[in-house]
Amino acid sequence: MAAQRRNRVRSGTPLAAGGCLVAALLTTGAPPASAAGVSLSVDLFAARHAISPDIYGMNGGDPALVAELGTPVSRWGGNASSRYNFTNHTYNTGSDWYFENIVAGPDNTLEAYVQRNRDRGIKQVVTLPMSGWVAKDSPSSPHACGFPATRFPAQDAFDQWDANCGNGRLDNTNLTGAEPTDTSIPADASFAGAEVSHLVSQFGPAARGGVPIYELDNEPVLWNSTHRDVHPQPVSDDELGGKSTATAKAVKAADPRAAVLGPSGWGYCEWVASGVDGCAPGADAAAHGGLNLSQWFLKNMKDASSAAGKRLLDYFDQHYYPQISGDKTPEANALRLRSTRSLWDPAYVEESWIGPSGVNAPPLQFIRTMKQWIAQYNPGTKTAITEYNWGALDDINGALAEADVLGIFGREGLDLATIWGEPQPTDPAAYAFRMYRNYDGTGSKFGDISVSAASTDQGQLAIYGAQRRCDGALTLMVVNKTGADVSAPLSITGAAGKSKAQRFTYGAADLSSITRGGDLPVNHGRVTTTYPANSITLLVLP
Repeated sequence: MAAQRRNRVRSGTPLAAGGCLVAALLTTGAPPASAAGVSLSVDLFAARHAISPDIYGMNGGDPALVAELGTPVSRWGGNASSRYNFTNHTYNTGSDWYFENIVAGPDNTLEAYVQRNRDRGIKQVVTLPMSGWVAKDSPSSPHACGFPATRFPAQDAFDQWDANCGNGRLDNTNLTGAEPTDTSIPADASFAGAEVSHLVSQFGPAARGGVPIYELDNEPVLWNSTHRDVHPQPVSDDELGGKSTATAKAVKAADPRAAVLGPSGWGYCEWVASGVDGCAPGADAAAHGGLNLSQWFLKNMKDASSAAGKRLLDYFDQHYYPQISGDKTPEANALRLRSTRSLWDPAYVEESWIGPSGVNAPPLQFIRTMKQWIAQYNPGTKTAITEYNWGALDDINGALAEADVLGIFGREGLDLATIWGEPQPTDPAAYAFRMYRNYDGTGSKFGDISVSAASTDQGQLAIYGAQRRCDGALTLMVVNKTGADVSAPLSITGAAGKSKAQRFTYGAADLSSITRGGDLPVNHGRVTTTYPANSITLLVLP
C-alpha cells in the first residue's frame, strides 16, 4: 500500500484487532538532556471524556486518503447544495460560478454520494435546501442562469464558456431584478421532507444504515449574497427560525431517528447576527429578547421541540475559518499557529477584523462558547464545525496547525467536524491526519478517551493526551510550533514502574513520511526527549 511506503515503520509492532498496539516494545534509546523552560504534564485520572471519532471528518477528499484514514464522516454541502433538486439531479452554482444550473453527472448525484460513502462505512451529512428555491429542469448547455445577458446585457464579467451567463454585478455593485423562475422552482419544507423520504426508500432509515444526519441548508445568512438571484433580501431571525423548525419537523416525520444539524453559519457575523442586523445584534435581536442569532436559534429550536414533543435539533453547527487564507509569510505562519487558540482560549484576542481593529469582538473561545450557549438555551445538543480550514495544507506550517486543531477538537469535546478543502495524500496536512488515524501505516490510531495534558507554554509545545479503549495504551501528541528543537521533561501521573514509549515523528526534516524513532525509556511516569523543530511527535505508552 502507498500508505505503508510513506510511513516508515520498524518491524516488530504487531497489532490487535482495531489497530491497537499490544506487543512489547523492542527498541531503546537514551533520552537527550532536558533543557530548562517548557515542561509537559499528563494526568491519566483527570479530565477524562470520550473523543468523538467524527471530529476527523472531511467534506470530500481523495478516495485513497479517505480509505487509508478510515475517515468516519463525510458531508454533502457547500453553496451548490442550497438549490440541489433531487428529482432532476440539478443544482445551481450561485455566486461561486455565474449562478448557473448544472446537471450532476452520474457519479455526482446525491444517491451516488450516499452509496459511495455507505460502501466505505462512512457516516453521511446531507444538506437539505431551505431557501425556498431549487433548480428547475435545465439543458446541459446553454445553461439556465440567474443573470442572463438577455436580461442584463451589461455586467462586469461573463462565463467564458457560456457568454449568456453573467456574474450579477455591474461596476462592482450587485445587480437587482433577477427573476427566480429563470433558474428555479419554489420548494418549501415539504420538498425537504420528500427528499428525506426518497433517501429512506433508496437506502433505508437512519436506524438501519440510511442517511444519519441532515443539515439545515448551508450558510443561510449569506443567501442574499451567494444566491441573490432568488433570495436578494437579508435573512431575519424569524425567517431562519421558521424555515429551520419546519424543515426539521419534515425530517423527523420522514425518518424519526435521523439527526438534524444547523444552522451552519458562515463565520463570526452569522454566529451572532441575522442578515437584517449585519454583524452585531441590532433591532432584529432586540425584537427577540435581546439574544444574538445563535442564542435565539437554539432557544427557538428548543421551544419548537417542546411543542412538538420531540427533539428537532441534534447538532449546533457553525463554520470556522481563521482570517489568514493560505499565505505562508513568516507573519502569516506565526499567526496561523497562534490563531488556533480562538477555539478555546478565553485570553486570546482576535488579531483580524473580528478583534479590536474591526468589530472588537470579545475572545471567541469558539467551542467553549458554543457549549455554553447550548447549556443555557438547548441542553443536550451536540456541537459541530462542518467547515473549517486553517490554510497552507501543502506546507509544514499548515500541518502543524491541523494537528493542533484536531487535538483541540478532541480535548474540548467537539462532536463532529469536517474539513473543507481537503488535503491531497502527499500534502503535509494529510500527515497531520495520519498522525491521529494511521500513524504507523497499519491503521493504529490516537486514543479515544481524552485525558488531562498540559504544557507550560502551549505556544511552543502543544500537547494532547488520550487513552485507547481497546488496549489501554496512552497516546500523547506533541506539536512543536517553533523553528528550533525543544527539549522538555514530561511527567505522567498514573504511570508507575518502568516502561518504554514508542515514538513517531512527522516534521520539516522529511515531508514524505512519518518516521519511527527509537523507543524512549519511561521511569515512574517521567521521560525527557527533544521534539524537532516544526514537528508533530506521537508517543505511545503501552
